[in-house]
Amino acid sequence: MSNGGQFDVLWPLAKRAVNATGAAPAIPDLSGKVVAELWDLIFRGDEMYAILREHLQQRYPGIRFVDHTHFGNTHGNQDREIVAGLADKLRSLGCDAVISGIGA
Repeated sequence: MSNGGQFDVLWPLAKRAVNATGAAPAIPDLSGKVVAELWDLIFRGDEMYAILREHLQQRYPGIRFVDHTHFGNTHGNQDREIVAGLADKLRSLGCDAVISGIGA
C-alpha cells in the first residue's frame, strides 16, 4: 500500500438545511371547525374523504369541509406553487385544520 494504510473517510450525512419545528397543538374539539382536504390524486382519496367526512360529521356537530378541488394536486407538476401558496389559501378559506396524506 503506497498510502500507508490510511484512507479518506466521508460522513454519509449532510448538514441540516432546515431546522425541524414541532407540530401545532391539537384542536381539542372539531365541532364548528373548517377542515381542508388535501389530496395528491393518487390513491382513492375521493372515496377515503367521503368516509372520513361521514364519521367526523357524526362525531363533531357543525364541522365543515373544504374539498381538495380548492387546492389542486399536491403531488403534481405544480406542487411547488401549490405548497408555496398553501398557508395563504387555507387562511383565505377560513380553515382551522387540514387532512393530508390519504393513501395506502
